[in-house]
Amino acid sequence: MPRIDLGTIEQVNRTGYPAPYATAVAGRWVRRLGPDAGLSDFGVSHVVLKPGAASSQRHWHEDEDEFVVMLSGEAVLVEEGARTPMRAGDMAAFPKGEPNGHQLVNESGADCAFLAFGRAATSDCHYPDIDMHLSGGVFRRKGGSDF
Repeated sequence: MPRIDLGTIEQVNRTGYPAPYATAVAGRWVRRLGPDAGLSDFGVSHVVLKPGAASSQRHWHEDEDEFVVMLSGEAVLVEEGARTPMRAGDMAAFPKGEPNGHQLVNESGADCAFLAFGRAATSDCHYPDIDMHLSGGVFRRKGGSDF
C-alpha cells in the first residue's frame, strides 16, 4: 500500500447542506482519502475543524456505521444528552440504526483534526435538532417540502 501524501489530496469545505444549515460546517475542511488510496468498500476522510466549526449537523444514519479517530487538537462530541471532550488518540463509534444524533464541535481556539471512516449515505439520515432530513440523497424539510 503506498504512503498517502495529504498534500497531494484536494482539501475542500463544500457541503450539501442547504442554507441556513451550511453555516455550522463552513470551517470544516475535508480531504477524501479513499479514492486516491483505491478504497471502494468504505471511505476515509481527513477532517480539520477550525475554531467554532462543527463536523456536521447532529445526525444519525439508518444504515451506515461511522467511526472517528482524533489526531490532534480538541473537539467536543455532542450526542443526545451528553458532551464528551475528544483529544488526540480518542475514538468514537456510531453504529448504524442507533438513534443517537452526534457531531464534533471545535470549541477550542486552535484547529483540530480527525479521521472519519464510513461510507456514503444510501439510507435515510436524521437530524434531530433541525428541520432537515436526508432521503434518497436529497435534503428536505421533515414535512417533505423542498428547501
